[in-house]
Amino acid sequence: MPETALVTGALGCIGAWTVKALLDEGAPVVAFDLGENCSRLELVLSAEELARVAFVQGDVTDLAALERVLDEHEIGRIVHLAALQVPFCRADPALGARVNVVGTVNVFEAVKRRAARIPLVAYASSTAVYGPDDPAPESGGRRPATHYGVYKTANEGTARVYFADDRVPSIGIRPYVVYGPGRDQGMTAGPTLAMAAAARGEAFEIGYGGRAQYDYARDVGAAFAAAGRGSYDGAGVFNFPGARAHMREIVSAIEAAAPEAAGFVTFVDTQLPFPAELESGGLEAAVGPLRLTPLADGVRETVERFRALALSR
Repeated sequence: MPETALVTGALGCIGAWTVKALLDEGAPVVAFDLGENCSRLELVLSAEELARVAFVQGDVTDLAALERVLDEHEIGRIVHLAALQVPFCRADPALGARVNVVGTVNVFEAVKRRAARIPLVAYASSTAVYGPDDPAPESGGRRPATHYGVYKTANEGTARVYFADDRVPSIGIRPYVVYGPGRDQGMTAGPTLAMAAAARGEAFEIGYGGRAQYDYARDVGAAFAAAGRGSYDGAGVFNFPGARAHMREIVSAIEAAAPEAAGFVTFVDTQLPFPAELESGGLEAAVGPLRLTPLADGVRETVERFRALALSR
């Protein structure tokens, strides 16, 4: 029987898909999140799957509370995703630092004290650790352009020091533009919001353009689940190998999935403050074969999910 897994930030988009992947492999799951809105999980999980999840409302900045949950539920695997995204860190940098940096330190500290039961920390870093350098080396970034990126860079350093000082292994994954059902907030949510609008037959303008990498949320969740159940001797951090595309290609894929919405989706042709593409390759070596859905298929599945949701209301 797989060990019970704790997912912090389980009510977010990647959190929901990570919970789905863990349930698919038969693992008991504890969802740890400060929020109460389960709409993303309800979008991703069936009612039967949702009933298998244990929910604990909690804050990763509270080390004692986190440790109680780890012990009460006899957690053997942890995937740490809890974080405030770019706009929220910009609006309140101090809160962003407490959640994103102190919260991550707390996770590593709690796992260090339970090394016999929890062998590894799987955690989310981000492409935001990079500035606009192109291409971005998998070894990491040096000049992030946002508070959020600075905090994620700090977390990668935290992981490295916890392994050097305390032998706490970890695998960090840096997603880029995550898209798919459940992605409804954050700096790069625009493409998914456009897919939802197209499914409803409504117009939508995406607030950025240029080239980037696009990671299907289901694939990213599966990668985090795989990282959490793996073994690793070190503090590895890897870029997720997404699909490279210009925003014109994203719009074309949306129109192919929803022909009735042709001409409804536009974008502002402003490049994101991150690299256009990332060096990758290490993640699959660390966690095993990855599920990588072709961009056109991921967009079509997302539009179909939103269309079905609209029809059910």
